[in-house]
Amino acid sequence: MGKLALHVEKLEKYFPRAAAGWRAFLHPLARPTVPALRGVSFDVGQGEVLALVGANGAGKSTLLKLVAGETGPDQGTVTVGSSVKMGYFAQHSMDLLVGDDTVFESLDKSFPQAGQGALRTLAGCFGFSGDDIEKPCHVLSGGEKARLVMAQMLFDPPNFLVLDEPTAALDVRAEAAFFDKFVDVTRGATALLISHRFSSVRHADNIVVLAGGRVIEQGSHEELLAANGRYAELFRLQAERFTEDED
Repeated sequence: MGKLALHVEKLEKYFPRAAAGWRAFLHPLARPTVPALRGVSFDVGQGEVLALVGANGAGKSTLLKLVAGETGPDQGTVTVGSSVKMGYFAQHSMDLLVGDDTVFESLDKSFPQAGQGALRTLAGCFGFSGDDIEKPCHVLSGGEKARLVMAQMLFDPPNFLVLDEPTAALDVRAEAAFFDKFVDVTRGATALLISHRFSSVRHADNIVVLAGGRVIEQGSHEELLAANGRYAELFRLQAERFTEDED
């Protein structure tokens, strides 16, 4: 591997467990805690795409928040490369769009110093051409909102993208179209992403499987299938459900 964009070492993160009674009220710091992440370590090389996989509650989103600096670890370290410029797509990013703003107004408010031509070119790169650029945000589909947020993120392009399920609200075809566009405009960038669909995850250079806040498997799609562990089990289950839906 070449230069590192990210080094994560022995990360631990705990959240307070709900506790009742007067002792919990008087002594909140004494409340028992629940581990969200336990001893998580991995590296991401420059230009590499790493995907996080695991069931709900496995610690994936918490890990991305730690990498993005949205919260701090209780133990361990997150070291970002010196030349890294990070862009973070959080799960709530699309909720921050102003419903009455048009696509163009949303971009213009984000980049008031940019000219109309530059913003229209940016919009066109993400599928907003002609009258589409005048659509108000409240009528946009989930896929269009995701593309608009990605356009806002990539106007001044980061070289390390941290993506927390940017396609969660999309159907399979819309997700495929989104990732085709994503790959086209971010070619060569480093990425750390969560996606609940293995059709997207399988193309990552490296895949980390989390369970109970721990790394239980790591490798490429082919390596993890050959290992016939948790990743292979999840992949087969999703493939079976997809086949049933198609029928």
